[in-house]
Amino acid sequence: MASIVLKRTKQKMPVVGFGLWKVTKSTCADTVYAAIKAGYRLFDGAGDYGNEKEAGAGVRRALSEGIVKREELFITSKLWNTFHAKEHVNKIAKMQLELWGLEYFDLFLIHFPIALQYVDPSHRYPPEWWGDDGKTVTLERVPMQETWTCMEELVDQGIAKNIGISNCSGSIICDIFRYARIEPQVLQVEIHPYLTQEPLLNFAKTLGIAVTAYSSFGPQSYLELGMNKGVTALFDHDVITSAASKTGKTTAQVLLRWAIQRGMAVIPKSNSPERLAQNLQIEDFELSEADMKAISALNINLRLNDPAEIDPRMAIFA
Repeated sequence: MASIVLKRTKQKMPVVGFGLWKVTKSTCADTVYAAIKAGYRLFDGAGDYGNEKEAGAGVRRALSEGIVKREELFITSKLWNTFHAKEHVNKIAKMQLELWGLEYFDLFLIHFPIALQYVDPSHRYPPEWWGDDGKTVTLERVPMQETWTCMEELVDQGIAKNIGISNCSGSIICDIFRYARIEPQVLQVEIHPYLTQEPLLNFAKTLGIAVTAYSSFGPQSYLELGMNKGVTALFDHDVITSAASKTGKTTAQVLLRWAIQRGMAVIPKSNSPERLAQNLQIEDFELSEADMKAISALNINLRLNDPAEIDPRMAIFA
């Protein structure tokens, strides 16, 4: 499988991984195990997804059966907003490792550049965005420098081989680079043909930061949440279906291929064994320059994952 070589460690990050967002607890272990058997080596998790224990069970089953070795896997997790303060970063990262049942993360990301009031994991985990009332968002005065310094300590201690950021715009990235002892190796952001983010991609490339795109299928990922913004599904868009027809591939494969031809990694999720396998099969064809331009021209700067819609004080993309 093709990979992206990370700048600092030279570790290879697969360009196609499996995203664990919205994978239910009841199916997660079996889904991860099946994905490993299908050939997936990168798994993108997060404390906020609430399924780390189950994902780890699937990984350990595959390891115990000798299907894969630990060093062949690339496991990603993320630091949630309520744990940004210096007294919480290390503790929660270790707790998350214990949930996975692993000795280290290959990549640990700051999930959002937003600090929220601490919630003790024994009280509620994952804590999500709100307080106990399910309505109130309480921000915390923790600067990014404090959090990033603690992220660097995770590398020093061997808890994470690589560290990075998610949902960060250029100004935050500039700020981190002013004081980083260990630079962010990966930036994970929402990118799809309705939100192409060329300036951010170019900036990351200039700094040597690898980029992972999430929500590669655009509004499809948000249908069940009622957050698809009413736009035409990319799977049904004539530009995408035309490219699929020309290449003899599915519309999902076209969308993933468009991303990796732009130099990104992708982390699609599927509960279907057939589609799960198809999403890996995107290296045996290439989109023409004309199709690449036509797909990119669909950009309408449509952001589907925006914390400002939860609380205007969290307008990190303003």
